[in-house]
Amino acid sequence: MTNRGLTAAGSVYLWPVVEQYAVSYTRVNYESIDAVGGAMHFMRDPLECSNLGVTIVECEPGWTGKEHDHAGKEQEEVYVLVEGAATVDVDGESVELTAGDALRIAPDARRQIRNGEDESLFVLVGAP
Repeated sequence: MTNRGLTAAGSVYLWPVVEQYAVSYTRVNYESIDAVGGAMHFMRDPLECSNLGVTIVECEPGWTGKEHDHAGKEQEEVYVLVEGAATVDVDGESVELTAGDALRIAPDARRQIRNGEDESLFVLVGAP
């Protein structure tokens, strides 16, 4: 059984029904959620979050994300690079990241992930 959702770009994606225990938490494995754009596992809807966005990004060598901002939503984001090395362009400035680095990005800042020669893994968190 699957649920349906829409990405910010308006394309449809599916995710499996998640396990929900009592009413205090929801559990889902990101690998069970289809990747959008070849890399991004959007977890907000599958986790039934109302005030928090969570995305897992599995970057292949040379992968580049879409340049964007969240000014209209006033969504602040934190990018945590769990594995690998990558560059995040923020308002035209290239910020080099290595595993373990966290980067806070203001809602109105333009941002884009550019992955290097090796695979990398990000956890992106945004609110509200």
